[in-house]
Amino acid sequence: MAEKSGYYRALTIGGSDNSGGAGIQADIKTFSALGCYGMSAITVLTSQNTQGVCGIQEISSQFVVKQIISILDDIGVDAVKIGMLFNTSIIKEVAKCIRECKVFPVVLDPVMFAKSGDILLQRDAVDFMREELFPLATIVTPNIPEAAALLDRSIESPDEMQQAAVDLCSFGPQGVVIKGGGLSNHPSDDCMFIKNGKLQWLRQDRIDTRNIHGTGCTFSSAITAFLAQSFTLERSVLEAKKYVSKAIVAGSNKKLGLGKGPVMHFYKTWKI
Repeated sequence: MAEKSGYYRALTIGGSDNSGGAGIQADIKTFSALGCYGMSAITVLTSQNTQGVCGIQEISSQFVVKQIISILDDIGVDAVKIGMLFNTSIIKEVAKCIRECKVFPVVLDPVMFAKSGDILLQRDAVDFMREELFPLATIVTPNIPEAAALLDRSIESPDEMQQAAVDLCSFGPQGVVIKGGGLSNHPSDDCMFIKNGKLQWLRQDRIDTRNIHGTGCTFSSAITAFLAQSFTLERSVLEAKKYVSKAIVAGSNKKLGLGKGPVMHFYKTWKI
């Protein structure tokens, strides 16, 4: 791997969102907003907008790895975020590359469903993701539907969220954060469990806005940016939670498109 440069270097491996609100576009905006030099390895191209996903075109797993290696051989990375992988072939090759190149820390956002409900991970790949990538991850950040799919059971209460975080951690990562925005009739609290036995709730009042496109991508890439700057795992998650919450608030009253708009990644320096 290349020698350390003057930059904090963050790499995202995931899908392209041509509308700019989620995927690698949201990741690189987040990296930039938080002081990192952002790079990407694209796994799939999507055709989408604020109303939903219109089409998906996968990239060959070999070319995904080629993108990763080209970054590692020349620029190097301080932290990696893994997002949408789409199928078992890409999961297998990315996991192999991460193992062989010894790339750490790794933030795994197990992208399975879009906010519109579109399926972003082939169903036969769910078990493969858990078995291949969880042991390599520093932290995993599923939402409620993703955590339920990974455990093959429903999650309908804060107690069940808490147990799910503990159970998912048993598959290998150092920590798990289950994002609680999808839990009906409850606040948008996230549940974090780290393997030293520490479990805590990240409290968040529910924000009245439809502009939530890319919140999960933004949160996981913010964790990645802080890990790249050598923050502890716990502090990286807490700082990322603050960042994404403020980004949601800053973009809550904006109008972009006819559906679910994005958060405001550059709220700190936004000028009209």
